[in-house]
Amino acid sequence: MAYEARKAAQLIAYLIKKSGGRSLNLLKTVKLVYLADRESVARYGFPILDEPRYSLDHGPINSKTLNRINGGFNSEIEELDWSEYLTDREHNEIGLSAEGVSLDDLDELSEADIECLDAVWERFGHMTPSGLRNWTHDNLPEWQDPNGGRIPITMLGMMRGIGIDDAEHMARLNESFKDVDLAFAMARAG
Repeated sequence: MAYEARKAAQLIAYLIKKSGGRSLNLLKTVKLVYLADRESVARYGFPILDEPRYSLDHGPINSKTLNRINGGFNSEIEELDWSEYLTDREHNEIGLSAEGVSLDDLDELSEADIECLDAVWERFGHMTPSGLRNWTHDNLPEWQDPNGGRIPITMLGMMRGIGIDDAEHMARLNESFKDVDLAFAMARAG
């Protein structure tokens, strides 16, 4: 599956809106994005964003999202999708591109995504960037100290860190697919 820069930008825009400000610290943003994916895996069996994740010195990260925050785009369309919602990184902050970005504009985020983001914000939004970094080091078993490098975090590693075994994960996925099939059947019938 291709990386969804627009969805990632909307996810970050949502977090900025939750903060009540116009921008959010980079380290905090990156940790909250990872934790939102982790929350989605815990609840639904799959992450919000489909992308590689790594252990870095400052904790776990979503690789492509961090790359976009740092200005790395694979296409002009990807850059336009991103810049519709977010400004270029300025020092250690990422901000909303316009005052008028509203929650209604964030149409790539499902209700389930929003529930995960709200849960993560409720639990971690009050933390400082360094406090959040330290928390991920101390509490996420899938994070490994890379000693200046990077170590991949596999989906299986994340699931095991959450406490989900393979059989439980497969059961959750099957239930999720049943819900998707039902939604498509209802759309065709209606």
